Formats: sequence, structure tokens, C-alpha cells
Amino acid sequence: MAEAHQAVAFQFTITPEGIDLHLSYQALSQIYLSGLRSWKKRISRIKNRIIKGVYPASPSSWLFVVIAILATMYMQSDPSMGLIAKIRERSSWGRSFHQQGTVKVKVCESDFVPFWDGTIMCRSLASLWRTHKSEEVNLGIGVQSQWLFCGQTSIDWWEEYVYLRSRSPIMVNSNYYGMDFLYVTPTSTQAARAGNTITALFLYRRKVNREELNPSRIPGTVIPLCAAQCERMFNTTRTPGEETDVLQHWQDSEFVAVYHRGRYFRLWVYRAGRLLSPREIQYQIQRILDDPSPPSPGEDKLGALTAGNRTPWAQMRKQFFSSGVNKRSLDCIEKAAFFVTLDDQEEGMMGENPSVNLDRYAKSLLHGKCYDRWFDKSFSVVVYKNGKNGLNAEHSWADAPIVAHLWEFTLATDAFHLGYTADGNCKGEIEHFLPPPQRLSWDIPLQVSESLAVAQALADDVDCHVFPFREFGKGRIKKMKLSPDSFVQLALQLAYYRDRGTFCLTYEASMTRLFREGRTETVRSSSNESCAFVLALEAGEVIEHCHKLLRKAAEKHQNLYRLAMTGSGIDRHLFCLYVVSKYLGVESPFLKEVLSEPWRLSTSQTPVQQMELFDLVNHPEFISLGGGFGPVADDGYGVSYIIMGEEMINFHVSCKHSCTETDSHKFGSQISQAMMDLMTLLNPDFKEATKANPDKQS
Repeated sequence: MAEAHQAVAFQFTITPEGIDLHLSYQALSQIYLSGLRSWKKRISRIKNRIIKGVYPASPSSWLFVVIAILATMYMQSDPSMGLIAKIRERSSWGRSFHQQGTVKVKVCESDFVPFWDGTIMCRSLASLWRTHKSEEVNLGIGVQSQWLFCGQTSIDWWEEYVYLRSRSPIMVNSNYYGMDFLYVTPTSTQAARAGNTITALFLYRRKVNREELNPSRIPGTVIPLCAAQCERMFNTTRTPGEETDVLQHWQDSEFVAVYHRGRYFRLWVYRAGRLLSPREIQYQIQRILDDPSPPSPGEDKLGALTAGNRTPWAQMRKQFFSSGVNKRSLDCIEKAAFFVTLDDQEEGMMGENPSVNLDRYAKSLLHGKCYDRWFDKSFSVVVYKNGKNGLNAEHSWADAPIVAHLWEFTLATDAFHLGYTADGNCKGEIEHFLPPPQRLSWDIPLQVSESLAVAQALADDVDCHVFPFREFGKGRIKKMKLSPDSFVQLALQLAYYRDRGTFCLTYEASMTRLFREGRTETVRSSSNESCAFVLALEAGEVIEHCHKLLRKAAEKHQNLYRLAMTGSGIDRHLFCLYVVSKYLGVESPFLKEVLSEPWRLSTSQTPVQQMELFDLVNHPEFISLGGGFGPVADDGYGVSYIIMGEEMINFHVSCKHSCTETDSHKFGSQISQAMMDLMTLLNPDFKEATKANPDKQS
């Protein structure tokens, strides 16, 4: 709408009397309001930059510093009481500087000179090594790569080589999902749930744009975590390329793309510069649900292109979507704030077999029908016929905790702040003259059967099992003076050993957002200490000895996690050295072997970051299920878990049907039993207490 208005804002015709100028005041108003929103965002960010620039002090305290500096300059006094002069006399670099200039300039120069000297030295040495390869053998590939690696950043490499260069489907292999509340659905009206969900997401985007989000912190501290990943949360799409994909981000978008029964729509959520009310968005969504028009030829399964292999999708995009109506419609999807699927299925923990339905719910969010999601979007929201919702997120632009923070805000805002009327509708007034959602047009001569076949085979092979563990939670674990995460990781090691009769390389994701633009590091949870504990327990050794080994293994895991989080992990470093070795054109058997080993147990904890938004004391039923992901190895497991409150841990287990040695339900049972055995080892009275309270069994 806004683009169309701009196109007709100025029209003129040449007549015998001269030029007849026509102005569309409605269009001019839209342009003005759009510019006003943009400037509000800029002013808000300038204000935040000033506040962040003087942190931890306040702007008013810095006013005092400026006054003091000006007073010192006016009185021509030396605030260092002769210290600067002594440093200048005794240091060679200080004497080399010109005598004129301020002290501030000299201090800055002294800070930067060693850095640039070091960077130039590193690059010069790397160049020499590359030129004289016959002389570098004795130094070793590790030394060469390390020197070239100095001063470089690994963030772009990680994004490109781990995510964007992969040519396999991102559905299941890379994308992950997030679920709705476990026990409640705020409304059973699909359009109403979509209205509140979309509103909450745009309220979050407003906070991101204005930099008004409270910073995430390390639990129990005031140490903030980097929020750079939030920048590409909205208005972002991963576009396919023949060799590597590209992340495209737009500064703003006033609409969302909606899919329903094979049709694509553009839904504007801003009108005259204001965000539509939840009731108005519900009204527009209901218009889409009531639209009886059939899909155009090839439109219904078009989304399968984003679910299949990347190279064929890139080739088709270049051939069929580079111009004309297809390009315009594809632009509407890719430039949308996010993607919305109005699913015609009912999902959730319901019916006579809630466990089976919960597993089906997970598979639906992970891959759907393989064509009713747009897997390239930064995230796609799914709203089901019975009011249940969830999301599917693309992985390259950010990690799960970023999306989890968004989803926590969305669920809490939907249920506790926006709310619903007694009959399940959104609150707010409706402007009945809203233009209807715009149906996207296509001219599709191609067939998507190849991409759909690849995606369907992948989806059919995924085995998912989701279950809430209710026997105990972090409250009881902490009473045993153990880290809840270490406890769960050791339970996973015990469960895997019982399931497969051996140990495996285990991946646990740890965030590195203590550093600017940090992403993740690997915690190798399978350690000598964890293996020793599992073997001792399974061999039936005395309880005291097993108890001691358990605590030793938990302490080891905590230390590994602490090292990974603070930048002392090894896997991202080895990855960067491998990339550098490729640039140097030198093969490293060690790096190749280390980085090709399969992670047969890939694990991740979904952290609860905004517990204050959920009143679990008065509303214990509003418990989030968390989310999950597909298996990393064909013969392995993917395990995600979320520690909710004090008394529950939700698990998401995935594997592949094609591997006869893996079974998500069996492994889920092994996890539950391992959790119980570890707690019984720590507290022998727990087993008897559990027998006395069988209703708490999961």
C-alpha cells in the first residue's frame, strides 16, 4: 500500500494550458507519517548511544567531568601533578611524539599504536609464510594459522561457513521451533490468537528499534549480554545463492506475509502511521480465513522451494523470480516483517492421547507440510485452527536464546497484557473502512516436485518426542548443591550409555555474548570425569564412591561451561584455524579429523530469561514448553530442554527413523530414568518419597 501510494503521490499531465499537477494528499500523508516514524527511531537511538557512551556513569555526572576539564584548561594546571611529564621523560614513545597537542590525544595514540603495529606484524608474517611454504614446515600449520588468525573476527566466518554455505535443506537441519503454553490456550479463536500474537511481535520490534529492551544479563548478576543479534530479528530473509546464501535485512516493514490454504497475502498492520489494534488485525485475519478464492496454479506448494536443497532454489529464483509479477510477490514475502501461517490443523497436548499429539505438534512446527512455511524468513509464526501457536526460526542470523527472549515476551504480552474478551476475541476498536489484505499474484511455470520430494523425505524421517519431566526441577537439584544444567547433562550421558552401550562426542551450546557480537561456543559435556561416573554407577560400585564421582563430574562440567562462556573454549578457535589453513592452501590432517567427528548427542538448554513476565505462583498453568531442533547426526540424537520454574523440566528429543539404533521415545524414557537415578543417588530418601506420591509421575 505505501509503495503504491508513493507511486501515485505525484502525477502530472501536459495540456495546452501548461502542466496540470495532481497531488494525492492521502499518499503524501502516508509518506510523512513513515518519515516521522523513521526519525523517532533515529532520535531514540541517538539518545541511547549517549547513555551507553557514558555508562556506567550518567550524562549529568559527565557534565561535571567536562566542567572540571574546562576549568583545568582555563587555569593551565596539571591535573596529574607531574605524572604525565615523568612518563614522557622515561618512555621512548612519549619522547617521539610532538610536544604540542592535548594529553587526551597522546593517551589515545599510545593505546592504538601497539595494536596497529601488532596487526601489521601478524599480516606481514602471514604473507612471508605463504610465500615461503618450504620454510614453514618446521613451524607447523598451527603456528601459521594462529598468526594469521590474530586480529581477525570469527563471527562472519561462523555465519558464512557453518550456515550460509551449506547446500542441504535448512528445514530440520538448521531451523528450530518454539512452542506455545503447555496447559492453556488463551483463546480458541484462530483469528483472535493471530491478532494478539502479531500485535505483541510488533510491540517487541518497536522496543528493538528504539533500543528500549532491558538488557539480558547473566542470571544473578548485573553483567549485560550483547544484543547485537536482535538487529536482524525482523524484516530479514535468507536468500539462496548457488554457492552461498545471503542474509538480507531491511530497515523497516509495515506489513506481514500470510499463508492460508495455498494462498499468499500481504497484510498491512500500520495505517496512517499507527499500529492497528489487536481487534483490527483479528478482523483482517478473519477476512483471509473467509476468502474462498482458490490458489493459482503452482502457488499452494511454492514454499517447498525454501525447504529443499539450496542450489536448485537459487537457480529457480534467478530464472523465474527475477522480474515481473513473481518478483513483486516474492519481494512482498522477503521484505515482510515476518511470515505468518494460518494452519488448518489443530495441535497441542489434547485428546485421548496427549503424548502422541504433543509429538505431532513438535513435528508440525519443525517442518509442517514442507510447503506451508517460508523457511527462509528470520522466523515464521504458526497459528493453528484451535488457537494454539508456535514459531519456526531460521538459524543463521541469531541463536535460540535471542528468539526465546522474543517468544517469551510475545506469550506474556498476549496472555497477560493484551488479553481477550469474554467471548475469546481481541480487545480494541475496529475501523471498518480498512482496505482488505492484498492477495499476491503469481505466474509460475515451474514445478516444485523435486524440492518437495527432498523435503518430504527429510520430514518423514524425523522422529520427535516431547515430554514434561515433573518428578522434580531445579529447586530440588539446587538443594543438593549441584548446577541444574550439569545435573541434566550427566543424566544425558547416563541415558546415552544405557541406550547405546558406549559414550559419544557430546555438543552443548554455550553462549559467548559476554563479548561483542558473540554467538556460541561448544561445551564438550562427555568428559573423562563423566565417563568415570557412569561406568562406576553401572558397575554397581558403592554409593559413596559414585556420589563422589558424580560431584566431581558436575564440577568438571561447570568449569568447562565457564571456560566456554568466557572465551576459553577450543572449538570455535579450531574452526577459525581450519578456515585460515584453507586460505593458506595447506591441509591439516589434525584439524580435518577434529572438525569432521560427528556429534551424536547434540544438546541445548533453552534459558528462561524473563521469568518476571510469568506469574507462576498465581498462574502455574502458564508454563512454556520451550522448543527443539532436529538431530545433527544421522545416527544420533538432538536434545533440547527448558528448566521451567522450580518443579518441571521439559525435554524435546529428536532422531531419525532411518537409523535402527535410535528411538526418541525409548531415549526419552532413558532420560527420565537417569534423572531419577541421579537424584536417588544424591538423596536416597527421594525414591521412597516418590513412591508415596505416584500422582506426580510424568
